Amino acid sequence: MSGLLGLALADFRERVRRPAYLLMLISAIGLGLLAVPPADSHWSVLVIGGFRGRYTSDYVGMVTALTSALWLTLVGFYLVRDAVARDERTGVGQLLAASPLRTPVYLAGKLLSNAMVLGSMVAVLAATALVLQLLRGESRAVDPVALALPFALVALPMLVLTAALAVLFETTPVLRGGLGNVLWFFVWMIGAIGGQSAHAPFGGLGLRPVTLPAGASHDVGLGLMYVEEPLRTFDWPGLRLDAGFLGGRLALTAIAVAVALLPALWFHRFDRPARAARAAAGAEPRTVYKGLPPTEPRRGGTGPRLLAGEVRILVRGAPTWWWLGAGALALAGLAAPPGAVLALVWIWPVLLWSRLGTQPAASGADAILAACPAPRRRVVAEWGAGALLAAVTGAGAAARMAFAGDLPGLAAWTAGAAFIPALALALGALTGAPRVFQAIYTVLWYLLINDTSALDFMGALRDHGRLTGPSPALWAGAAAAGIAVALTRTAWRETRR
Repeated sequence: MSGLLGLALADFRERVRRPAYLLMLISAIGLGLLAVPPADSHWSVLVIGGFRGRYTSDYVGMVTALTSALWLTLVGFYLVRDAVARDERTGVGQLLAASPLRTPVYLAGKLLSNAMVLGSMVAVLAATALVLQLLRGESRAVDPVALALPFALVALPMLVLTAALAVLFETTPVLRGGLGNVLWFFVWMIGAIGGQSAHAPFGGLGLRPVTLPAGASHDVGLGLMYVEEPLRTFDWPGLRLDAGFLGGRLALTAIAVAVALLPALWFHRFDRPARAARAAAGAEPRTVYKGLPPTEPRRGGTGPRLLAGEVRILVRGAPTWWWLGAGALALAGLAAPPGAVLALVWIWPVLLWSRLGTQPAASGADAILAACPAPRRRVVAEWGAGALLAAVTGAGAAARMAFAGDLPGLAAWTAGAAFIPALALALGALTGAPRVFQAIYTVLWYLLINDTSALDFMGALRDHGRLTGPSPALWAGAAAAGIAVALTRTAWRETRR
């Protein structure tokens, strides 16, 4: 037990020292502000039969806990799922493999560490809920138990399950990479929709004990919603707790522990020869960046050679089935209306685009690239490689629009081909982690295919053939801003060398 606690505490302390942890806590405060908006707000995260509860400790605690159970399960997964990979990158995993620490204890330690990180966000949300109750002024009678109880029974079991699934994804070969990051969004979406049912297994997201006001409809909506008029209020009596709900939350927590320990059947803590060989290949920058000039070549040759090198780096390792799928989608773009197929075409390369801006740090090639006298050209060439990938995969849709004389569609296509790699490059340069772009782009893509025209960055949404999204100039400007962010980040790194 002492080994488990020591491992979890050491991992937790290492995480809280990072600036990203502070940003994470600040984002939790913002989530609390969404959960308890001003009384005259037209936005709400919980609508109970057309009403909302008066801001008492019971209601503020419940609505904030439900909000955290919904949104922290999405964001929290991406925040904590790097624990095992970090041990492998830093060499800590190899040290642990040589220790007498058993695999189930290691996995339990990662589960506990993940849960502590997410639990600290819940604690910040609980404190925010208390402050907001006093600020909103509808009730100044504070009941700490009533405020904290929903966090313990509604939010924490869901976040423990999220922490466990992060361990499972990290230790399962098929899920540990970018595919798992993209897949999680759809897993979360299914759970978020199904979990709102009163008959969801183990209590779902926790809506079952929500009390409806007298005379109201039985519709309960959870999520960020716009209402035409500020919601009417009622005095919420508190959670309706019963043995079934409490037993379901306890069972959900037990299942989470089992899910986290399940990889002990196949995960062997970095001690397999294959893992050692892969770790030994960490000097790969020499081969990955083979072909890039250590010094600037003669004028006229830098641009094409640098772009060609970045293209090889970007698509390196893409399997044959990936290219076959990209070819099939490109052909589909010739046959189908561009609005219907373009979104499918430009979700296919998401894992390759997510490499932009992250590969020098991930591969350890920073020191090699520092010898390059034109770091800005390298950044632009990296973006160019991503834009070229977008152009090649979307060539079928572009050709169809060109044949039809669809100039507005081509303009939107061009802006999208520029914006997507610019977004990936900026996020990769700022965070050094591909999973940030994978998560954000997947959410943007999902909102787009659900007819959110304000986010149509590729010209996929149309009304009787007319584009309904923002002007392509807006996305072209966003692309320029993304490249500028990456250039600024690169320049900042150069000044620190």
